[in-house]
Amino acid sequence: MSYLTLNLRRRWALRRPPAGPLRDYLETPFPKPSADYRDLVLLAVDIETTGLDPKRDDILSLGWVSVRCNCIDLGDACHRLVRTARAIPEASAVVHRITDDQAARGERLDEVLAELLKKLAGKVMIAHYATVERGFLDAACQRLYGAGLPVPVIDTQVLARRIFERRHIVFKDSDLRLHALGERYNMPRYSAHNALSDALAAAELFLAQAAYRDRGKGVLLRDFLTW
Repeated sequence: MSYLTLNLRRRWALRRPPAGPLRDYLETPFPKPSADYRDLVLLAVDIETTGLDPKRDDILSLGWVSVRCNCIDLGDACHRLVRTARAIPEASAVVHRITDDQAARGERLDEVLAELLKKLAGKVMIAHYATVERGFLDAACQRLYGAGLPVPVIDTQVLARRIFERRHIVFKDSDLRLHALGERYNMPRYSAHNALSDALAAAELFLAQAAYRDRGKGVLLRDFLTW
């Protein structure tokens, strides 16, 4: 989906605008692809779920942190647990370490999603393997508001693949994992599969990738967007 198609989808949705937070999100234009990425505020997002199918599985937690004018802004970093009534599969709990008791004390998905949409309005979302974030957020908006979520995305996994291929570096799928790439760029090591620490790791990875591409010359947003 090109930027033009994405923006048309946003404008089309406003012809029959959904209620509440999604309407407010859709009313805010996306950043222009011709903008210098260093002049923008981006939002790194990570989601932990009970599985990989947005139609069947639940969101358990969300984390996000802003990248403001090429710097990470920890002042507005956020981590939210999401309430779920269904039992969390054991295999899933081993990965993200969210228990049934913790999930039962979480916030309602509509409250957390409203907070995220307010933060995401007018920004580009950074995510690592963004298929998960894009799929689950779109499905949640469909259920809660009756319309999907068009969002411009920078996928740090896609950027990593591009860099490897451009430099003719042989790589395995495991080399494209978030924390493997973090080690390649000598970034801090965080506990994996925590929504906030993974969002922070994705933000740091993007800045490292952008610095490699930038070389002090400035790069347009379109050079990083993933369609």
